[in-house]
Amino acid sequence: MESSSSSSSFRLLSLLILSHAMFFGFKPVGVVHISQDLYNSRSRNPSPSPPPPPAPISVPALFIIGDSSVDCGTNNFLATLARADHLPYGRDFDTHKPTGRFCNGRIPVDYLALYLGLPFVPSYLGQSGSFSDMKQGLNYASAGAGMIFSSGSELGQHISFTQQIQQVMDTFQQFILTMGEDAASNLISNSIFYISIGTNDYIHYYLPDVSGVQSKYISWKFTQFLAHTLKQEIKNLYNANVRRVVVMGLAPIGCAPYYLWQYNSENGECVKTINNMIMEFNFVMRYTVKELRKELIDANIIFCDAYLGSMDIIKNFDQYGFSVSDKACCGLGRYNGWMMCISPGMACGNASNYLWWDQFHPTAAVNEILAENVWSGLHTRMCYPMNMEQMVAQGVRIR
Repeated sequence: MESSSSSSSFRLLSLLILSHAMFFGFKPVGVVHISQDLYNSRSRNPSPSPPPPPAPISVPALFIIGDSSVDCGTNNFLATLARADHLPYGRDFDTHKPTGRFCNGRIPVDYLALYLGLPFVPSYLGQSGSFSDMKQGLNYASAGAGMIFSSGSELGQHISFTQQIQQVMDTFQQFILTMGEDAASNLISNSIFYISIGTNDYIHYYLPDVSGVQSKYISWKFTQFLAHTLKQEIKNLYNANVRRVVVMGLAPIGCAPYYLWQYNSENGECVKTINNMIMEFNFVMRYTVKELRKELIDANIIFCDAYLGSMDIIKNFDQYGFSVSDKACCGLGRYNGWMMCISPGMACGNASNYLWWDQFHPTAAVNEILAENVWSGLHTRMCYPMNMEQMVAQGVRIR
């Protein structure tokens, strides 16, 4: 891409294109409705205790696969518009500098690493390739990535789900060459693999009706296709000695400021058509994980419903200490949902008052709550059949 005489003007133009082109052609589609009772039947813990201390060192490493919800800097190395390498992204992070995380501060896996007694997990593309850099985990996640290879491709380069799995396999080969087969197998089987992906397959593929996908698949069939794809890749990881897997469900993107703006939401009401699809996906994935646990009896695979945990925060935002539940901290337009966060001047003063950081991503304060739920169900039980802390306590099941 040729450079412009004014880099700031070019960045503004690029991000305007990102903000609008990636959602061009969106239209509502029919969905199979999942009963809201599935979510209303679980209540929030009334008197949460303080965050749990780090776990004993029984997990040698944390490996992360996914999209912008957990990208810690992969896209900094790619030719893409989906980058968070500029302020105000990262302004409330430990270093107060942008890292590539799509947040004002920490993302969920940052908190989970600390609970496990591990350091922040580095990006696969941002480490040296030495064993010392890799032995406590790597983050392969890439903003814009989906289970479908072309999901998010209009934004530029990204590392798709299948490509991330291949990078994992390459890492395993390096472990074997460095440690020997037995030691590498032991490290891999005792590590935790965290998967958070699927949102972009709806945002960038199904909802814009790329290649006429809506005429070929009703949303229920599309969801089943995604679930089958994810199931097969988990089996591939299992065949490479992976035994501990956390599968994250999707968050309620129908409540994201972008869609509130696009649908002219009154009073910040979420877009039900979109959220019904998210509930479908989570419903199918929870069942898929249940089936995988039956098939892979010496593996411990859990499913964590991000929709459930997020909706509890949205509905009870004031009880969690938030004051703004619908408007993004950083952006432009109604609900700050029209344009992405591109300059410090667009951001609010105190992000901890807000649920949403930008058009689609939550603030670090929300990420911390969700991480606490994944770890121990501190506020809301959202992981099945157990939380991550219980998974660690169980150890690796032997066939």
